[in-house]
Amino acid sequence: MAFLHWILAVLWVALTGQWSLAGLTTGWLLAYGVLWLTHPHGAGTYFARVPRVLRALVVFLWEIIVANLRVTYHVFAPLGRMRPGIVAVPLDLHGDVPITMLANAITLTPGTLSLDVASDRRTLYVHGMRIGDPDSFRREIKSSLERYVKEVCE
Repeated sequence: MAFLHWILAVLWVALTGQWSLAGLTTGWLLAYGVLWLTHPHGAGTYFARVPRVLRALVVFLWEIIVANLRVTYHVFAPLGRMRPGIVAVPLDLHGDVPITMLANAITLTPGTLSLDVASDRRTLYVHGMRIGDPDSFRREIKSSLERYVKEVCE
């Protein structure tokens, strides 16, 4: 369904000649509406997943903005304020794709880096520039990035 959605959106852009982000966004929204009207939708369908993906993208972008501000602060702050460390984050995700998505989201967020996944796939080791309280760091990852990756992958 996602492939058809994007094909219709690109077809809209090609037909209108508006090769821009605004044209693609308009095509994407119109294609979503057409598919909504012509295909069944319910709890486990594409139409239930799209809002979750969009919400996860917004949360991810917000986390990137906040992390950039934190890194900027630490660049200009005295060195004594930086508390780097490695934290083991227990995972509630199952499967390679969700774990990879979480690890990449963490790595793309400035100030954090995914280092390794335990062989049993239950723990992710994360390096952070600013580890004050490891439990707080874990809760922050689990309540934002992991929560939305889990929501998208279910």
